[in-house]
Amino acid sequence: MSHKGLIAHLLIIAALVGGGSGAHAFDDARYPDLKGQWVRGYPGLARFDPAKGLGPKQEAPLTPEYQAIYQANLAEQAKGGQGIDPTYRCLPPGMPRVMHVYSPMEIVATPDTTYMLIEHIHDSRRIYTDGRDWPDNMYDDPQFSGYSIGRWVDADPAGRYTALEVETRGIKNPHTYDQTGIPFHADGRAIIRERLFLDQANPNTLYDAITVIDNALTRPWSALKTYRRLAAKGPIWWREDVCAENNVHVAVGKEEYFLSADGLLMPARKDQAPPDLRYFKQSAK
Repeated sequence: MSHKGLIAHLLIIAALVGGGSGAHAFDDARYPDLKGQWVRGYPGLARFDPAKGLGPKQEAPLTPEYQAIYQANLAEQAKGGQGIDPTYRCLPPGMPRVMHVYSPMEIVATPDTTYMLIEHIHDSRRIYTDGRDWPDNMYDDPQFSGYSIGRWVDADPAGRYTALEVETRGIKNPHTYDQTGIPFHADGRAIIRERLFLDQANPNTLYDAITVIDNALTRPWSALKTYRRLAAKGPIWWREDVCAENNVHVAVGKEEYFLSADGLLMPARKDQAPPDLRYFKQSAK
């Protein structure tokens, strides 16, 4: 190849590479500054609606059928049982409960996906912002955090986005709103819509306006969550939450027991029968 031919060849490659990069260029200046470490912005125990108290004080608009399920669950917990809250067995909390942000959250925006990284029982989320539609097999392979599609919206006069709108479907059961066991419908067809945006007066405050549409509810249920950015130039992500480590809950058949400090199995609730030991050789008394 001649010297001029080589130069022309390299120019064509450079143009192709440059054109491909430009088509997918990520203009960080168009997105809100979400860098840093975000933590839950309200005091007390985690709950779906921070403006209300825990459990029954949430006043969840449940149908009569699911209100009865919830009451039975509360009665079971009052006796020392775990009820229908799945997290004591180290199952992920699922959406929208992951947005309680049990551990600090990091938000990473890329051209096609926005990631919410939370070190707590697989709470991390992947939100697709590449314009895709819902997959055909979404309900065949549900995920605890669901399948989330989002879009950046409401550009200001400078062309900078001010909000991220997200819809999540395909959420795997079992999952509840909180540790008291406010239930979702067993059909797994819940839809969760979110709008995340920074406080205009205080960019260290982030809001998540959440609305749940579910067949266990008489109407859509909405809440506004708040997060605050920790003032740290270089935040360190100390926590690694491995729920299975030192978990003292033991499931035997349909019963749940507790492992005592001396390593012995003990009842989890009053008057609980011991497990069936028919397959173990019984020692003579």
